[in-house]
Amino acid sequence: MIKFIPLLIFISFIPYSFGQKTADSLPKESKEKKIELRVMPYVSYNRNLKFMFGAIPMMMYKLNSEDSISPKSLSGMSGIYTTNKSYVVAVFNKWYMSEDRWRLKLFFMTGNQNSQFFVDDIEEADFYDYGTKITILSAGVQRKITGKFYGGLSYTYSHYNTVYEDDISPSSISHSNALVVNLLYDTRDAVYYPSNGYKIKLDWSTYPKFFDNELASNRISVAANRYFQNRDQKDVIAVRIYGKFGLGDVAFEQQSTLGNRDIRGYSEGKYRGAGLMDIQGEYRYNFGKKMGLVGFAGLATIYGSDSPEFDWKLYPGAGLGYRYNPFKKTKFNVGLDAAVGKGDWGIYFRIGEAF
Repeated sequence: MIKFIPLLIFISFIPYSFGQKTADSLPKESKEKKIELRVMPYVSYNRNLKFMFGAIPMMMYKLNSEDSISPKSLSGMSGIYTTNKSYVVAVFNKWYMSEDRWRLKLFFMTGNQNSQFFVDDIEEADFYDYGTKITILSAGVQRKITGKFYGGLSYTYSHYNTVYEDDISPSSISHSNALVVNLLYDTRDAVYYPSNGYKIKLDWSTYPKFFDNELASNRISVAANRYFQNRDQKDVIAVRIYGKFGLGDVAFEQQSTLGNRDIRGYSEGKYRGAGLMDIQGEYRYNFGKKMGLVGFAGLATIYGSDSPEFDWKLYPGAGLGYRYNPFKKTKFNVGLDAAVGKGDWGIYFRIGEAF
């Protein structure tokens, strides 16, 4: 199956623009006011979801043309269908305003995920399928406190309707209401493609019973990213340390699954638990004006798994990726990563960098 990887890398990046004049034909004053609209095709493959295809329209723009400090805001949507009959429709927004003193986000997603999980506490240990109809709505705000420190609050509503193969577990309909308090230390020179600085974030997510949650739990996540310039400031070395720690009664849908951003190379959904920790590094090699390659490697572990023998084992992952920047004024990449892990592998379509 690895033979599909080179083909997918090169067919996934065909940028489109609609109804816009070229940047050189516009006065300088109007360039920063213009909305840049791009539609990216989505083509990927996953051992769990199989072939995935769809489209992702995105646009970048300034909320205030006179604000030279705030990064450009980003809005977009995605529609994706997979050959295992999963689908997702999502809308995402990131807004930067008031000279980057305020940062807002709004996300909505609905879909049906046909996936699998590993069960070993029965007579025949194996992967079992499950299907979950998911709806998620999340909104958040961050405010600059002082210097490079931000504080914020967000709310996330999630609704799940899960059915398991062969009734290996009872079907369930559940929802959760999460309040998230976060602190951010951000010295990056750019929010979409940093080449220098730190991003250190602490999130405390709480699911209290008084907030109409069936299971009361808490989750703490800590991420520390560091970026270095290299090769005469053309390339970037990025390093990340991450931990997500579930406390209390962690529902099945809220468990941490090894794969995707932390850590690439696992797509079967086999390794999941109440918490996850990893460390990884990435070299971002840029050539030409629009394209780049990345090489990455990392190591992860989990705890609180339903299969205790998976706890606290080391799970390596490594791979290569391709990047393309569809925008003219802002460095913002989309890309495709291919990675291998311990007895597993995965292909990942990226909107922005992995971290």
